[in-house]
Amino acid sequence: MYEKIVPPATGSRIIFSNGEPNVPDDPIIPFIRGDGTGVDIWPAAQRVFDAAVEKAYGGKRKISWFKVYAGDEACEVYGTYQYLPEDTLTAIREYGVAIKGPLTTPIGGGIRSLNVALRQIFDLYACIRPCKYYAGTPSPHKTPEKLDVIVYRENTEDIYLGIEWKQGSEIGDRLIKILNEELIPATPEHGKKRIPLDSGIGIKPISKNGSQRLVRRAISHALRLPKAKQMVTLVHKGNIMKYTEGAFRDWGYELAKSEFRQECVTEQESWILGNKEKNPDLSIEDNARQIEPGYDSLTAEKKEKICQEVQTVLDEIWATHGEGKWKEKIMVNDRIADSIFQQIQTRPDEYSILATMNLNGDYLSDAAAAIVGGLGMGPGANIGDACAVFEATHGTAPKHAGLDRINPGSVILSGVMMLEFMGWQEAADLIKQGLGAAISHGEVTYDLARMMEPPVEPLKCSEFAEAIVAHF
Repeated sequence: MYEKIVPPATGSRIIFSNGEPNVPDDPIIPFIRGDGTGVDIWPAAQRVFDAAVEKAYGGKRKISWFKVYAGDEACEVYGTYQYLPEDTLTAIREYGVAIKGPLTTPIGGGIRSLNVALRQIFDLYACIRPCKYYAGTPSPHKTPEKLDVIVYRENTEDIYLGIEWKQGSEIGDRLIKILNEELIPATPEHGKKRIPLDSGIGIKPISKNGSQRLVRRAISHALRLPKAKQMVTLVHKGNIMKYTEGAFRDWGYELAKSEFRQECVTEQESWILGNKEKNPDLSIEDNARQIEPGYDSLTAEKKEKICQEVQTVLDEIWATHGEGKWKEKIMVNDRIADSIFQQIQTRPDEYSILATMNLNGDYLSDAAAAIVGGLGMGPGANIGDACAVFEATHGTAPKHAGLDRINPGSVILSGVMMLEFMGWQEAADLIKQGLGAAISHGEVTYDLARMMEPPVEPLKCSEFAEAIVAHF
């Protein structure tokens, strides 16, 4: 079954059913050490995981770790350009849940990104990035503790699908010619637009299925949160890209209303219901006037459309959501992408789960992580319906490799996400407690130590892990 690796002699598989894991007490979990500083941060992280599981369950549960290879380390074992060997893919497919350190971007190997390749091979469509502040962590923000968001980033579509052609290539030039001479002129809304002949060109696919399965997971997650955090915000640039990002927003609302109708209310619906609650005699037209700025200057057709929306909401959900009942539902709203970047800084406590497409999610998750302490404290998970891979969100930092100084927090917190995904909440909570206590006591690696006031003496990577364990 495997060419160069051997699974642990003991342990059991994690089996997925209806998109959820069925976890035994002795799961076999493949791990990829990672390139560069992976040599330091993985042993530190594994020490924390094993100690937490032992303390939480007293030997009744235990992880059997299965070392597999990817990145530069894989090339050392399997040969040149073998960045992602079949052994590794087979192991992840077989055992269902895996965790990895940072991986290098291959040079000359035909794979643009190992992280993107893993997501696409296993259809890990939901990239989940929690951004939560731990007291004492240095931050450039005045009130980082107000930010507690989870970014749900669609992982398999958008420009990350990688369908593009170089400027001057034969196929690229042919495509531009077809677009300029046939397709754009045949679409009246594009007018006289032209693509410059010296352009590189790429495709940005956003599908209904891809959008809705991401939003479905985001809303399902919101159901598990405390009532005050039960909100899902659809982040998009639909005011400009109406048929891709705008469609993502529309499909997200459609999914919320169809599959989670009893659990959800949209922001627009809440306004309509709230207006009627304040004034039971309010007319449909006056209700429409209150939810739509500039209503009186709209055309008769647009006024009729808004009034019809108001009437439909009242007819369909007043009995189940009216008279304040909507306040107990999950709120689903949407925000323009550029606006949300300032709002997570100026009004961070107004947001909980941000569901968005691939490129927006890439930017947004890194920006949010910067507020709460940087990528060194940023965990990540890539989850599909039959597999999940948890990962560090930072790069390999090769100049620090082997020096036992880098912050292992990203991999450790990714392991917390993995334990929570497995239903091992007690072990996950121990790690969060230990990590928070270590930071608040100034027991941190150099990246955090140098920003603390007053300055503290930094710990080694391995010492930070021991400090976390000591604070269990």
